[in-house]
Amino acid sequence: MISVDGLTVEFGATTLFKNISFVINEKDRIALMGKNGAGKSTLLKILAGAREANKGHVSVPKDKVVAYLPQHLMTEDNRTVFEEASQAFAHIFKMEKEIAEINKELETRTDYESEEYYGLIEKVSTLSEKFYSIEETNFDAEVEKVLLGLGFMREDLHQPTSEFSGGWRMRIELAKILLQKPDLILLDEPTNHLDIESIQWLEEFLINCGKAVIVISHDRAFVDNITTRTIEVTMGRIYDYKVNYSQYLVLRQERREQQLKAYEEQQKMIAENEAFIERFKGTYSKTLQVQSRVKMLEKLERVEVDEEDRSSLRLKFPPAPRSGSYPLIGTEVTKYYDEHLVFADASMTLERGEKVAFVGRNGEGKSTLVKAIMSEIDYQGELQLGHNTMIGYFAQNQASLLDEELTVFQTIDDIAVGDIRTKIKDMLGAFMFGGDDIDKKVRVLSGGEKTRLAMIKLLLEPVNLLILDEPTNHLDMKTKDVLKDALKAFDGTLILVSHDRDFLDGLVDKVYEFGNKKVKEHLGGIQDFLSTKKMEHLNELEKA
Repeated sequence: MISVDGLTVEFGATTLFKNISFVINEKDRIALMGKNGAGKSTLLKILAGAREANKGHVSVPKDKVVAYLPQHLMTEDNRTVFEEASQAFAHIFKMEKEIAEINKELETRTDYESEEYYGLIEKVSTLSEKFYSIEETNFDAEVEKVLLGLGFMREDLHQPTSEFSGGWRMRIELAKILLQKPDLILLDEPTNHLDIESIQWLEEFLINCGKAVIVISHDRAFVDNITTRTIEVTMGRIYDYKVNYSQYLVLRQERREQQLKAYEEQQKMIAENEAFIERFKGTYSKTLQVQSRVKMLEKLERVEVDEEDRSSLRLKFPPAPRSGSYPLIGTEVTKYYDEHLVFADASMTLERGEKVAFVGRNGEGKSTLVKAIMSEIDYQGELQLGHNTMIGYFAQNQASLLDEELTVFQTIDDIAVGDIRTKIKDMLGAFMFGGDDIDKKVRVLSGGEKTRLAMIKLLLEPVNLLILDEPTNHLDMKTKDVLKDALKAFDGTLILVSHDRDFLDGLVDKVYEFGNKKVKEHLGGIQDFLSTKKMEHLNELEKA
């Protein structure tokens, strides 16, 4: 369907990738993988036509539509959510308007025999044929269905887009792309601003839409569920696997082992030949053999072993000071914003060492309850902290709260006290801020680097109740695994607000579901919760 031929991208003296080629077929669902900086987002932009390669080209048939969702974007502020999403059909509305205008003109004109009159009839016939051949004409219903699927409430649809945060605007942009039903959808980190239910809805849409998809994502469960093919960008070239992400990891390890074996065998052969050349280079009877081996080594194509990302985050939370048996008890907690009820009569009891997840659609009150626990907002009911409860809090916008003008080192130096001040460089090194990185200004850091820096601040004081609100946004898979292991080993109590199923799996032993103005307790892990939810949905369908 779409072919990529001989793409080369260079930044000054650095070659991002060289002479790469592949074909995107009609129903391919491809995960684009590779370490940060390998060129994944650049390749996606080239496929979208948003930037050009130094060499090579992308061939897209004229009748094929390619739609691209970048990591960062803005919608216009002068439309409602519904109107902005409806822009997906702007070309159709334009066609409809043109048909109406021509028909009106035909009604008022009287030069029935003129060439102009016949020209208008021909034009309106062609446009009408094109317009009525479009399968879906109930656009309003389509727009509403997609927006509700992506987590908007019905009352949100006629609110101005200016009232929504960047994450919700991202959903509007995603809705516009999905409504266009393009032949190739390009998605760069689409799940960062979606809750679990919206991610599941998006998965089903992409699997069932029957079109091609290429996705960059750090959400392992999402990538595994939707993709059937994995393209890895590494060391300036690509490897193409006709399998999903989990199977790709196995095959990639096998590939590295084969490369390593071939490399070691070749190095041994090179060493033996170099020793022979050194030993006999002055021996007349061996001159031809020496020359032959020298030429052979000059022409030899050297085996390369793909680089392995060895930068490793070392993360361990300080031992938790002992708290009372119940670090947090909530009784009939209710929260209104003016007349709007967020949730009512929420009750919970957290035992020491318990790890719980807050899940549910965005806007149902997960972060609101966290802010109530932190005494950042007022509420009705009671939230009681237990004896000696010491809270460590990572807010959803923690990374954006960093002072952009400070350096990485200054950010930590300003809040560190006592002996830890002598170990700031070691601590930054453990979080992959090595060498000159510590002198970088916060404003030049990537989203993942800012999140890591904000995480360091959590480790500077021992706590026994950790509250983390979406800590994995902008973290790559490797860093998320390290954080998950550290949280498993944390001996205090944990409240985790997250939409990342893979991250929550095996980490929490209780789930609090936020929805329909209520907070409902589910015993068991995230898989138990999801299984229960699916059964509930099926029962509801049967009742209907």
